[in-house]
Amino acid sequence: MISASQDGMTALRSRLQARRAQAVATYRQQLRAETLLTALRRIADQAVRELLKLHPLPKDACVAAVGGYGRGELYPGSDLDILILLERSPNADDRKQIEALIAALWDAGLEPGHSVRTLAQCRHEAGADITVQTSLLEARWLAGSRNLFQAFSSQMQEDLDPREFYLAKRTEMQQRHARHQDTPYALEPNCKEAPGGLRDLQVLLWLARAAGLGVSWKAVARTDLLTPTEFRSLRRAERAFKRLRIELHLLAGRREDRVLFDLQPRLAHIYGFTDQPHRRASELLMQRYYWAARVVCQVNRLLMQSLEEHLFPLPQADAVALDDDFCIRRDHLALQRPDAFERNPALLLRVFLVMQQHPELQGMAAGTLRAIWHARRRIDKQFRDNPVNRRQFLQILQQPRGIVHAMRDMTMWNILPRYLPVFRRIVGQMQHDLFHAYTVDQHILMVIRNLRRFTMPEHAQEYPLASQLIADLDEHWLLYVAALFHDIAKGRGGDHSQLGAAEVRRFARQHQLLREQADLLEFLVREHLTLSQVAQKRDLSDPGVIHEFATRVGTQRRLAALYLLTVADIRGTSPRVWNAWKGKLLDDLYHQTLAALGGARPDTGTILALRKEAAAAEIRRLGLRDESRDAFWSQLDVAYFLRHDANEIAWHTRHLYHRFQGPDPVVRARVLGQNEALQILAYAPDRADLFMDICTYFDRHGLSIQDARIHTTRQGWALDSFIVLLPDGDRDYRAHASVIEHELRAALAAPPSTSPRPSTLQRRGSRRSRVFPIMPSITLQADEQGGIWRLSVTAADRVGLLHDLARVFTRHGVSLKMAKIMTLGDRVEDIFILQGAVLEQTRGQMQFERHIFDALAANADTPSISGSHPATSPINPS
Repeated sequence: MISASQDGMTALRSRLQARRAQAVATYRQQLRAETLLTALRRIADQAVRELLKLHPLPKDACVAAVGGYGRGELYPGSDLDILILLERSPNADDRKQIEALIAALWDAGLEPGHSVRTLAQCRHEAGADITVQTSLLEARWLAGSRNLFQAFSSQMQEDLDPREFYLAKRTEMQQRHARHQDTPYALEPNCKEAPGGLRDLQVLLWLARAAGLGVSWKAVARTDLLTPTEFRSLRRAERAFKRLRIELHLLAGRREDRVLFDLQPRLAHIYGFTDQPHRRASELLMQRYYWAARVVCQVNRLLMQSLEEHLFPLPQADAVALDDDFCIRRDHLALQRPDAFERNPALLLRVFLVMQQHPELQGMAAGTLRAIWHARRRIDKQFRDNPVNRRQFLQILQQPRGIVHAMRDMTMWNILPRYLPVFRRIVGQMQHDLFHAYTVDQHILMVIRNLRRFTMPEHAQEYPLASQLIADLDEHWLLYVAALFHDIAKGRGGDHSQLGAAEVRRFARQHQLLREQADLLEFLVREHLTLSQVAQKRDLSDPGVIHEFATRVGTQRRLAALYLLTVADIRGTSPRVWNAWKGKLLDDLYHQTLAALGGARPDTGTILALRKEAAAAEIRRLGLRDESRDAFWSQLDVAYFLRHDANEIAWHTRHLYHRFQGPDPVVRARVLGQNEALQILAYAPDRADLFMDICTYFDRHGLSIQDARIHTTRQGWALDSFIVLLPDGDRDYRAHASVIEHELRAALAAPPSTSPRPSTLQRRGSRRSRVFPIMPSITLQADEQGGIWRLSVTAADRVGLLHDLARVFTRHGVSLKMAKIMTLGDRVEDIFILQGAVLEQTRGQMQFERHIFDALAANADTPSISGSHPATSPINPS
C-alpha cells in the first residue's frame, strides 16, 4: 500500500510540475524573462515551505535561499541553492531531520544544492572562499528562525570589506575570463560565464552592493556611475541574456548555459531568424549575440573602472598634464575636458595613439572610456575622409608597441568598425568552415597578435624562422594591414581573397600608400592561402611545383611576407589546426622557393644525381658497402628517388638493404625533428588491400595520416612511407614508435582473411560537422603524366574516412601512388595521386567518383557503399 506521506509527496510533485508548466506557458505568450524567473522562484518557495510542514527543521534553525535563487531568479534547469542555518552543531536527531528534508526536496524534483552550517562556519567559509561569500551575501529568508537569519545577514555585512571584496572579485573575474580564452566571441559561448555574459553583469551588482551604491540597476543608475543611455543599453542586454539562458534550458531540458552548435539552429527559429543568401539563420542569431556580449563587455569594463575610482579615491591634484587634450590620473589616461571628443573628433583615434606612446599608462580612466563610447557616432564619412585621421590610423599600426591592445580596444569600443565600414560587416560573423574557432573579426585580431609575437624576443624560440624573417623585413607594419584585410570579405559569396584584395587596394589608395606598398598588400591578401595550399597539397619534391610557386611569388620580399602572414593566419584559426608537421612543410617550401628565386633551377636529371649522391654519402657514413646499397637500389625506379629526399632514401636503405628480398614484412618508425611527427616505413608483399589495412591500423590507434607515399619495387613489394600525428594531447612519439613497429609488422605478416573484415571504427563525425555539414566535393583530373590521375576531395573529417576511401580504391582496382592529407580542424582537403585502368574508361570513372562521394558522405546512420557503417531580435541590445 502507498502511505499517506508518499501519496502527499506524489501530489506535491504533480502540483509543482503543473505550476512550472503553466509558468512556462505564460512565458511563451509574453516572452518576459524576469516574469518567468520570478514565477519559478515563487513556485519553489511555496514547495519548500510545504515540504517543511512534512519535514520540519531542527529547533531555532532556518532555511535561506542563496546564490541566484537567493537573488530571486530561478532558471528552468537551475539547482535550488539553499542554506540550512543552525544555531549550534547538529546532533544525531538534527542530522536525521535535515536528511529527511533534503531527500524530500529531491523526491519533489527540486534538485537542491544545499549546505548545512552554523553562523561561525558561514563566517569561516566566507572568509576562505570569495565564491561562498558572494553566494551568502545574496541570502534570502525562506522559513524558520527570523532572528537567526537577521543575525547571519548582519554578520555577513559586517564582515564585508568593500575594497578587499572588489580586488577578490576582479581577480576571480579575470581568472574566469581566462578559462574562456578572454573572448566573448567563441563559436559556442557560455552565455553565463564567458566574457560578456550574465556573470559579468552580476559581478557589477555585487560590487555596487558592497560599495553601498544600491542592490539594483535602478539604484546604481541614480549614482553618477551610469548615464541614462548606459543604463538602457545595460538593461536591454541583461534582458536579452536572461531570455537566452531560459531558452537554452528549455531546449536542452536541463541546465545548459552554452550556446551549442546543436541548439543554434533551433534558437534561430525561436527568435524568428531565417536563412539569407550566404548567411544561415543561426549565423544571424549569433552575430546579434556577439553584439550584445560586446555591450556587456563595454559596460563591465567601464563600471569596473568607475568602481575602482570610487573605492580607491586619490586627490584630484595628482593629475599630470600630457598636452592640451590629455592628462594622466591614477596611472590612467584621462581627458582634460569631458567634451574633448565632441569638440575635436580626431581625438577618437589619437587617444589610442597616446596610449601606445606612453607605456607607463595602465589603461584609460572611466571618464575617457565613457566619452569614447558616447562619441563613437562622430566617426562618419567626413571623419574617414579627413587626411589627419588617415595619418593617425597608419601611425597606430606603425608604433613599436601596443598595436594589439589598440586594435582590440578600438574594436571593443566600436571605433575600428566605424572607421573601416568593411570591417564592421564581419564583426561577430560566424565561420562554419569546420576549422576556424573564432568569429571573423576575432580571428583577424588573433592574426595581428601572432604577427606581433614574431617581433618579440621572448617568442623567438617558438617562432625561429618567423622571428628571423620579420627582423629583416622593412615596413613590417604592412603585415598588420594585410592581416586586417585578408578575411574581410568573408560571408559575401565569391572568392574572399579576390574581394579582399580589391578592398585593401582601395584602402591603400585612400591612405596614399606608395605603389610598391599597395602592390605588396594586394598580393598578400589575394594569395594569403596559396603558400599553405601548396605546402600541404602539392608534392614539394617535384621541382616543377617549386618553380611554379616561385614564379607566382616573384620576389624574396614577397615570399618572406607571405610566409609570415601564413604562419600567423594558420595559428590564429584554432588551437587544433596548427601542428609542428604543418610548420615543417611551410618551412621546407619557404627554403626551396628561396633557392629557386635565387636562380637555382636544376633539371630532373641533375636533381636525381644530387639526391642519389647525398643519400650514398650518408649511407657510407653508416658503414654500408656500395654493393649492398646498389643491390637494393636496383629494385627502385626513378619515381622513387624523386619522391623521397636523401635522408629518407638513406633511412630506407639502412633498414632494407639486407631484407628487401623477404620473406618477412619490415616496419620501422622514427621521430621527425623536435617531436614534430612520426615517420613510418612499411615494407611488405604488395596486395590490393594493403593500404586499406594500414589505414585501419592507424585509425584504430588514433593516428592521423598527414602524408603517404606509396611505391612498388620491381620485385612486387610495397615500400610505403607515412607521416602520422598522435592523438591530441599525446606527444610521446618515441614511446609509440616501438609499439607501432611491433604491432603493425604483426598485422602485415598475418595471412589475409578471405571473409569480409568487420569494421569496429566509430564513423561519427564531430558535433559541429553534423550540425553545420559541408557538402563533400570531388575533382578528378588526368595528370600530365600518362595514366596518372589527381583526385582532390573536401569533406568533414571523421574517424575512418581515409580507410573508407582506401576501400573504394581497392574495390575499383585503383592503386595509390601518393597522398597529401590536409586536416583543418574538422575539415579535410586531401589530394591522392592514383593509377588504374578503370579511370581511363568514362563509365568506370563515373562509378568510381560516385562511390568516392558516397564514402565522403557516409556517417554513423548511413551505410557506406560496401555495407559498413562509417562513421528584430530580442538578442539585439541596440
